[in-house]
Amino acid sequence: MSFDGLFTKAMANELSRALKGGRINKVHQPYKNEIILTIRSGGVNHKLLLSAHPSYARAQLTNEAYENPSEPPMFCMLLRKHIEGHIVEDLYQVETERMIILEVKGRNEIGDVSYKQLIIEIMGRHSNIVLVDKTRNLILDSIKHVSFAVNSHRAILPGQSYVFPPEQHKQNPFSATAEDVMQKIDFNAGRIDRQLVEQFAGISPLFAKEVIFQSGIANRTTVPPVFITLINQISSGDLKPAIMAAANKEVFYLYPLQHVNAEVRSFATLSEMLDRFYFGKAERDRVKQQGHDIERLIANEKEKNEKKIEKLEATLKDAEQAEKFQRYGELLTANLYAAKKGMKEIEVLDYYDEAGGTIVIPLDPRKTPSDNAQKYFSKYQKAKNSVSIVMEQIEKAREEAAYFDSLLQQVQTASPKDLQEIREELVEGGYIRERQKRHGKKVQNARPVLDHFIASDGTEIIVGKNNKQNDYLTNKLAARDEIWLHTKDIPGSHVVIRSKEPAEETILEAAMLAAYFSKARNSSSVPVDFTKVRHVKKPNGAKPGFVIYDNQQTVYVTPDEDTVLKLKKNG
Repeated sequence: MSFDGLFTKAMANELSRALKGGRINKVHQPYKNEIILTIRSGGVNHKLLLSAHPSYARAQLTNEAYENPSEPPMFCMLLRKHIEGHIVEDLYQVETERMIILEVKGRNEIGDVSYKQLIIEIMGRHSNIVLVDKTRNLILDSIKHVSFAVNSHRAILPGQSYVFPPEQHKQNPFSATAEDVMQKIDFNAGRIDRQLVEQFAGISPLFAKEVIFQSGIANRTTVPPVFITLINQISSGDLKPAIMAAANKEVFYLYPLQHVNAEVRSFATLSEMLDRFYFGKAERDRVKQQGHDIERLIANEKEKNEKKIEKLEATLKDAEQAEKFQRYGELLTANLYAAKKGMKEIEVLDYYDEAGGTIVIPLDPRKTPSDNAQKYFSKYQKAKNSVSIVMEQIEKAREEAAYFDSLLQQVQTASPKDLQEIREELVEGGYIRERQKRHGKKVQNARPVLDHFIASDGTEIIVGKNNKQNDYLTNKLAARDEIWLHTKDIPGSHVVIRSKEPAEETILEAAMLAAYFSKARNSSSVPVDFTKVRHVKKPNGAKPGFVIYDNQQTVYVTPDEDTVLKLKKNG
């Protein structure tokens, strides 16, 4: 657990320095479990992200852009009513718990001074954001409602008194001495890291393992001084926020952890580090939840077409026997004199065989020799005619399977707004029924919102992340002599460099974006084609997002999320 009580203390200090005395100018709730407060402090607008997400709960300053719903949720409206325009008088951690309180002061609707508390509880799936009237200690509302039936200790409901989570009666590590550590830990019992977690408040297994690692041989002599040293480092603010990445797994902490054998990336602030760590993670989780039905539909359609291809190819294999049926018919016609009704087969000389061998022809004993011959000629004709039809159906099924394969890739890299456009495309294609609109209003011919990036030399790069965006970018927005990119033979995004003669580095950065927003995101040396937009064509009747192109060149790049984030921030 990276966001432990120690991390919460450091984050509360960082937020307090930036926000204390600031005015809450705007309140937004972009997603079900996230609140964004825009706070003007020290002449700068800060965006404070408060998240009660079950997996990504946190409090931090953010530079990320969040798309707000057209209709704000009820909790957002209530926060606007009670704290918009209020001053942040204080911001602090509750003891060593994963809880942060914003003390705000302002005037209510009748002009009286009002004191509110916005309490952020960072507790995994039990995380919550609670607005409390400080004077009455009364819950005004919360982002999640919790009844006594769910939690017998306390209810988080409007009108209830706010009760803190039950105390764990652990030692505060910031007031502990080396002697306290020696007394609390039974060094003969083993599992010293677990004992540290059980005895000291705010300590996570991650921190405890670091103590044991730095202690070398963990005993009464080595563990206490290491524990105190690491705690003092946090207490004094001597922090070096870092993300440690190894074996497709990342962890973050207040400083590099020696026991995590990984590549270390350092950051200037905790908030900057969290922006990088959570880049896309929470959004992809939301898309997975919101787009589960779409993803399942697309996967089913893809599988359906793949099975159809298998059956058609089997049919084609049967159709390839057309020549055999023709041979049977002709040889039987030439030997009608030797065949009799009631025969199950006849062996005749095969004059197609250069060696002069014979061939056995199966017969239907219920038919005359002439009818048997006619049956083979009919099967020959049917098989011959079906080849072109089956080939056409196979080609169509392959196009459908490739189309749904590309849609699957788009869902996996989509933002919530991208997901809505994919849903609209499926409705237009007749694959799903249109959802009933609450107010019956529909925006007609709305332009897709594209993702913009800025290359190192200042050149603009635009990325389409679904077929609607790709079609609009390539066929309407891009100029004919600008540079177009796409992963070679791999489902992915259309990318356009807004330049006729971009620098080589800009082409590589754009290729990096094309590879990152493709099915090959987690691969290395991904081939990316680039050509001028004038050489990109959309065939008549082609599926959305499908194009053909020529005069291309190919570069090979390895997708890197840090580079993508850097180019996005520039934009």
